[in-house]
Amino acid sequence: MARDVNYNSTPIFGSVVAVQGSVVDIWFDSDLPSINTVIRTGPDNTIVVEVLSQLDEHRVRAIALTPTQGLARGMVAETDGGQLSVPVGKEIMGRMFDVFGNTIDHGEALSELPRKSVHQLPPPLSKRSTKSEIFETGIKAIDVMVPLQHGGNAGLFGGAGVGKTVLLTEMIHNMVGYHQGISMFCGIGERCREGHELYHDMKKADVLKDMVMMFGQMNEPPGARFRVGHAALTMAEYFRDDEHRDVLLLIDNVFRFIQAGMEVSGLMGQMPSRLGYQPTLGTELAKLEERIANTDTGAITSIQAVYVPADDLTDPAAVHTFSHLSASITLSRKRAGEGLFPAIDLLQSSSKMATPGVIGERHYHLLQQIKQTLAQYEELKDIIAMLGLEQLSVNDRAIVNRARRLERFFTQPFFTTEQFSGLKGKGVKLDEALDGCERILKDEFKDLPERAFYMVGTIDEAIEKAKKEQSKKDSKAGTQNAATSDKEIAKA
Repeated sequence: MARDVNYNSTPIFGSVVAVQGSVVDIWFDSDLPSINTVIRTGPDNTIVVEVLSQLDEHRVRAIALTPTQGLARGMVAETDGGQLSVPVGKEIMGRMFDVFGNTIDHGEALSELPRKSVHQLPPPLSKRSTKSEIFETGIKAIDVMVPLQHGGNAGLFGGAGVGKTVLLTEMIHNMVGYHQGISMFCGIGERCREGHELYHDMKKADVLKDMVMMFGQMNEPPGARFRVGHAALTMAEYFRDDEHRDVLLLIDNVFRFIQAGMEVSGLMGQMPSRLGYQPTLGTELAKLEERIANTDTGAITSIQAVYVPADDLTDPAAVHTFSHLSASITLSRKRAGEGLFPAIDLLQSSSKMATPGVIGERHYHLLQQIKQTLAQYEELKDIIAMLGLEQLSVNDRAIVNRARRLERFFTQPFFTTEQFSGLKGKGVKLDEALDGCERILKDEFKDLPERAFYMVGTIDEAIEKAKKEQSKKDSKAGTQNAATSDKEIAKA
């Protein structure tokens, strides 16, 4: 299904006839290049453009993938008929690339690798797996409350500083431990600072060797930003289809992909649709999203950061993205402010996998109980703020105690933050997380202090933590009593 790139064809030469910013018109006497063909022009053939439309039998209109400074009418344009391609193979692991497949991490040069076109078709329905499986992450809050689909798309909604990158980094770490898979990070319209920080964070956390990174930076032309998602997916598809491995694809940010498409559409002179978006928005997003799939040989599971313009969920960009997602994880600044990490808003997040047929009766009923308990606690918060906890009925007080213990139990120390927090990272199996929630809901630990549940893995660790705290208190009290009796003896 994957088309390998052939560079042996005879070059075709043309001439630049018009340059309008990132839009370039090129004249060919014969053999007009097809759509998506890459053409090189400019001084020393350093400017790369991609054909987006054929104007007549001699002219094509192309969008620039590199800056067009120095390009002038009359310059020679050259193409071998090939499309934009990226290198594939085991050697790309642990490296950082741009949209052309060039390494940008100042590492050793890659040997000559086979290349594949970034324009691939989604896997046909006959090759797709029909099983709905849960993608276990080892993060309690996600596995219990927002189960992810193996080979599905999950949206991660969150602003700056709420732990989005930390959550992505932890998932990359756990991907190796839980699924023996690899991770692919795709930064669309990223700032240089973000890419630089992420690269060094991954290196420190020792997960870089099991991942590939690709960036289309914010200062690059819209054509390059528009294609970086397809380029990253092509690399991910190689590991799925040829190496038969599971891939975790992290995209940051889907909205910037749509935005790049909007800029390209405007430059090409297309009439915009509602709110200035391109008329081909649905098709362009589907071309990218439909390639993320679970096949008989392996699966690509994606976690996509989604920016919602002006928090308007009816915005066309958000609406079209939502239709492709199997789960949405919302990060809350309020929870982050309270120190409850990961700062996932458990009531705002949802998953299409949360049905008895997929996750099982026990997990489903527990999930409903937890949501009901947390929702009731939210309603009682105003009363507690005005009148205090003592004014609540016995039943309401029990609900508050359960909810507060659950909130703290859903916090977790991460492997990737060990060097900052000093807490050893914990990965928790789904059965252990469910067991803990079930026992909390049965009021088994109503006598244990709330802090015992904060930043632990399994429920047994919480019990152990409470015992240690109690023994410390007892020994401290014993020391104080001994000192008091010594004083009394001295007085006597």
